[in-house]
Amino acid sequence: MSAQSRTNQPRTNQLQAPTGQLSSHPRMSLAEVLEVFAAGTELPLRFCAYDGSSTGPADAPLSLELRTPRGASYLLTAPGDLGLARAYVAGDLDVTGVHPGDPYELLRTLATELDLKRPPARVLLDVLRSVGIERLRPVAPPPQEMLPRWRRLAEGLRHSRRRDAGVIHHHYDVSTRFYELVLGDSMTYTCACYPEAGADLDTAQDNKHRLVFEKLRLAPGDRLLDVGCGWGAMVRYAARRGVRAVGVTLSREQAAWAQRAIAAEGLGELAAVRFGDYRGVAESGFDAVSSIGLTEHIGVHNYPGYFGFLASRLRPGGLLLNHCITRPDNTGPADAGGFIDRYVFPDGELTGSGRIITEVQDAGLEVLHEENLRHHYALTLRDWGANLVANWDAAVTEVGLATAKVWGLYMAGSRLGFASNVVQLHQVLAVRLDDVGGDCGLPLRPWWTP
Repeated sequence: MSAQSRTNQPRTNQLQAPTGQLSSHPRMSLAEVLEVFAAGTELPLRFCAYDGSSTGPADAPLSLELRTPRGASYLLTAPGDLGLARAYVAGDLDVTGVHPGDPYELLRTLATELDLKRPPARVLLDVLRSVGIERLRPVAPPPQEMLPRWRRLAEGLRHSRRRDAGVIHHHYDVSTRFYELVLGDSMTYTCACYPEAGADLDTAQDNKHRLVFEKLRLAPGDRLLDVGCGWGAMVRYAARRGVRAVGVTLSREQAAWAQRAIAAEGLGELAAVRFGDYRGVAESGFDAVSSIGLTEHIGVHNYPGYFGFLASRLRPGGLLLNHCITRPDNTGPADAGGFIDRYVFPDGELTGSGRIITEVQDAGLEVLHEENLRHHYALTLRDWGANLVANWDAAVTEVGLATAKVWGLYMAGSRLGFASNVVQLHQVLAVRLDDVGGDCGLPLRPWWTP
């Protein structure tokens, strides 16, 4: 036992082994188990457990309380983010020092100041004896968790139209009112573009739509296809400026909300949002196609068909803007982590911007420009988290405490990922050339305001 634990709990941290249990060492408390994995380093927070043990600085601004044996089972049977999320969402792991709508400081502390290491096999055996073999029996996860990928086969093959519709419903049809509370007036659920660090969220989202509009060289009378259009913010932005815009979303609730918003603004002659799969769009000859936050749901192996389809919707000289989350390299696995896959974006996949550019080029498009907006996404998530905190009671009333906690955890974790370059956000601009390699007279240099 470390000096730290002896100071905080002089006599209560060592527990006797249960009758009939053979062990050559005294049974460790849960606080001592954590100290074993911390390998003697000072803990950056306070930890308390249901067995009465505790460790870490008594005056630490952050603390974790493991409240139940079920919580210990979650942590032991799914080490890493999935087990932590299960215990937290189920209420078996309490957090103090941060708001559940924005636990960013806790996650940042765990990521940067807590370095857990696997102990030697002999010590690990003592740990297992101490916590009890029964804690290694899996227990049912919280009801907010999706099935593992192999059990989703009953819903169709991965990234089939049927299964894609199901996972989109899981994430985007949570509650339109909930999204209004989190996203604010813009109702835009993608990375904003901040003109300066002090800009507010709605200004930054409007600036992002301006940037997309200008990159696509849209003008009154042009035709825009926006795939994965969400609540139709880009469609309405373009229609206000005389562009005939069509949006497509797999979320029935998003389509209904967008149609009402289009009618309320009197944009019905120029704007339309359809409920359906982007692959069902029959029209072609569009002047521009925007894909803002859809690529993450497509599946890396489906990129050739995806970018090929988008290219086929463009006229010669037409422009494509693809805006999506990426990894910082092109070598890692595409699958999302356990927590994101089970609670947030089922079947989501990410790859590097190099792979995105390659696939766009292989679809026959010429890439004109690329930029990374990852710091802007960290700011966007900061502001969404602040909205959730400000509207916490209403959000919990709308979707329940567990789901609200999932969203707070997901947005704070994603913010940390963008801030620390675990993930990035890239916009790629490309053109469909004519039969002789012409781009129909595009300017020689970028024509948009950054």
